[in-house]
Amino acid sequence: MNDFDWKNLIDPLFYIHFDINGIKLGVYIVLFIVFAETGLFAGFFLPGDSLLFLAGIYSRELIENILIIDNDFVNVILLATLVALSGILGNIVGYWFGSKSGYYLYNKEDSFWFKKKYLVQSKDFFEKYGGKAIIFARFLPIFRTFAPIVAGIVSMERKKFMFYNILSSFIWSYTLIFAGHYLYGFLLDNYQIDLKQHIELIVLILVGITILPVIYKFGKKTKELTLKNKSTS
Repeated sequence: MNDFDWKNLIDPLFYIHFDINGIKLGVYIVLFIVFAETGLFAGFFLPGDSLLFLAGIYSRELIENILIIDNDFVNVILLATLVALSGILGNIVGYWFGSKSGYYLYNKEDSFWFKKKYLVQSKDFFEKYGGKAIIFARFLPIFRTFAPIVAGIVSMERKKFMFYNILSSFIWSYTLIFAGHYLYGFLLDNYQIDLKQHIELIVLILVGITILPVIYKFGKKTKELTLKNKSTS
């Protein structure tokens, strides 16, 4: 903590290895970040997907923050379940906020924490895919943050929202954490490739994979608006 750098905020390993006076708090920080992405609307800069993938690689170390379990499979199951529950809770808070004061956001000025254009684009995304948008959004930065808010704004049926909320959270959590854990073991055992020595490359690849659909969506929307403006001028 004495060597804190603001760049650490976008570094997944900073959260995984986080400690205060030698007390390891990584697992609690990971769970809080997953919650904060949707519950506190801070998902546009937090390393969500890459964080979960790396959490899978460091699953034993993270779970040991809570208790010691010798079985790797149980460690991964426990971590993935805790992350899924945090994601569910975050979405519930986002849905509640959207249902109570969501329309206020359309008149809110942009700030570091909030960009209205992301809300508008998430609403378009939600209207296109309906309840399935909750599942798709889990794997898309920015959309993941605003999808539950939009669901609250449009008064999506609570039972339907909870179904997609629970399903999407478990799919997202289990997919990324299991992928990180077992890909790490597979490459190390069969090819002597230690992913822990290539963390920066992994983060760049994962960020690229998750950001490309968002860039494509924004680019397509911009092109449509440009063509529309030309046709009306």
